Amino acid sequence: MIELRSASLADAGDLARIHAEVWHETYRDLAPEAAIRLLDEDRRRAFWERLLQAPGPETALVVATWDGAVAGFALGGPATEAAFGGRAEVKYLYVDRAHARRGIGRRLLSALCAELWTRGAAGIGLGVVVGNDPAIAFYEAMGGRLHGRYVDPGPIWRSENLLYVWDRDAG
Repeated sequence: MIELRSASLADAGDLARIHAEVWHETYRDLAPEAAIRLLDEDRRRAFWERLLQAPGPETALVVATWDGAVAGFALGGPATEAAFGGRAEVKYLYVDRAHARRGIGRRLLSALCAELWTRGAAGIGLGVVVGNDPAIAFYEAMGGRLHGRYVDPGPIWRSENLLYVWDRDAG
């Protein structure tokens, strides 16, 4: 059974594991080898520990559990790229492969978007790496509208991204 909740510092290890495992599997044929090597579980754990110790008032983080085990997460907040046009950004949406195809991604995205709408977002966007066809299909099935493209400068890898958006006035 899926349950959604806020994250705590105790979740850092699970978030890091899911983040690293899913990222490596998803991007193994899309990202440069150096990025694959550097973006490991230890680096992800440090990121999640810093974020969870001081999340900031504009950060929204939803964790999904399945029978008590962390099965996925979604993180959103202010956009980091001008291409978003003032929309809030879904920065991460990851579901543990062991829990895939159970509706967890759908529930996470819906809950995160609801939280961002509540906080006053006029629109929500997310970048998906060109070539990540399963994610593109998912976002389109969730009603995302292709809005444009941008290059994510990233700390290690400059990726070409498609920008999908959900706007309040899109009907």
